[in-house]
Amino acid sequence: MKEKNITTTIEVLDYDELSASERELVDMAREAAHNSYAPYSHFHVGAAILLENGVKIKGANQENAAFAGICGERSAFYNAGANYPGVDVTMVAITAFTKGDYVEEPCSPCGLCRQAMLEFEKNAKQPIRVLLAGKKCIYRLRSVADLLPLCFTEF
Repeated sequence: MKEKNITTTIEVLDYDELSASERELVDMAREAAHNSYAPYSHFHVGAAILLENGVKIKGANQENAAFAGICGERSAFYNAGANYPGVDVTMVAITAFTKGDYVEEPCSPCGLCRQAMLEFEKNAKQPIRVLLAGKKCIYRLRSVADLLPLCFTEF
């Protein structure tokens, strides 16, 4: 039997250690979380993405009674794909709050969002920096692929 180890480097930062553009994106994600519609899960997710042309887009989860909603991350990315086709995403910030306060530790996107964001990264042929913002700290990853080791890419 062979064994393979997979490692992911995650930088753990305080808000003040972020660059100005990273802080702005985290702030936008936090604002976006307040625009979510989460009457069932009560888990409000906000995302903000930076496009290579400087445009910033917010997204927030939207639920419905059929549990066929959309996550905050995908709402932002799909908005970019629909309104700015061919313009690459360079960075994403994601945060969440529940019970009236932001989550203590950063939360990671669900599998559907990881795969969707990875498609954007693969099409761009360059990494998308990821910021996962919690109340205590912020995780910075160099690439969406770092969130999804052994990812499904192509047939």
